[in-house]
Amino acid sequence: MYRNIVLSLFFMVLPLFSYAAEEAVLKLPAGRLYGTLEVPTDSVRPPVALIIAGSGPTDRDGNNRISGKNASLKQLAEGLAQKGIASLRYDKRGVKASREISMPESEARIDHFVDDAVFWGEYLKISGRFGKLIIVGHSEGALIGSLAAERLKADGFVSLAGAGRPAYEVLEEQFTANAPDYLPEARRIMEHLKKGELADNITELMMPAFRPSVQPYVISWFKYNPAEIIGRLKMPVLVIHGTTDLQISVRDAEILAAANKNIRLNILDGVNHVLKEADTMQTQKNSYYNPDYPVSPKVIDAVAGFIRSIL
Repeated sequence: MYRNIVLSLFFMVLPLFSYAAEEAVLKLPAGRLYGTLEVPTDSVRPPVALIIAGSGPTDRDGNNRISGKNASLKQLAEGLAQKGIASLRYDKRGVKASREISMPESEARIDHFVDDAVFWGEYLKISGRFGKLIIVGHSEGALIGSLAAERLKADGFVSLAGAGRPAYEVLEEQFTANAPDYLPEARRIMEHLKKGELADNITELMMPAFRPSVQPYVISWFKYNPAEIIGRLKMPVLVIHGTTDLQISVRDAEILAAANKNIRLNILDGVNHVLKEADTMQTQKNSYYNPDYPVSPKVIDAVAGFIRSIL
């Protein structure tokens, strides 16, 4: 296990690559999913990163109509392309261009999103255009990505700001820190959901998180332990976490790193949950809502260095 590895040195003397963006379409029986390929124009069969967005209605660029327009995943993809690494990021089913594949909220399960990530990975493999396949998941996308990486037998996996514990433990920690008055009700609801049971008598204030229609999805999410999944992976793994992440703690990254001898852990000073450098509440806010606020070069260098190290 390697801790706090700085991999950006591989790129200090390398020129930047030119690249081109392409629309990608994945045709499935239920409809079509849409994404963007960023491809270095001067490379033959470059490595390719499949970038998976976090929870909720987050689009291919990392933007979410609820939590902000930050363009973090778009910036990451473009930064990797400049270093000679192709990528594909996509709108999840029901989001933006991929609205064609939609379903009632009550029918959605996390496994649907894992299946979609696997389909995209197979799409990249059979295209014949790329070399090694690396799965890169952000936040909840890290959980989805770890499950997809296992099924795809990917060449590498990167967890960006991913949880190391089951979701109910993370949620309880967040309620304790940010809304302690709601903690008793949250615990009551989550005890039901952990058992696979629907909870009733949800107060209005708790509806956004635990409304009846979203509870089946939460049940499907609660059954996974990220550390157990990442512990099964056979490929090289990089866990990246920032010290100013206000949503997921550094402890989660350490739990992931302890689960597998193949994991490299990189804790980035001053980097927050949306992969940007922010050390005050004002810069935290700006980083979520300003798409011109840049992703930290530390993140791009760490991901690119890891990918180059396994070629």
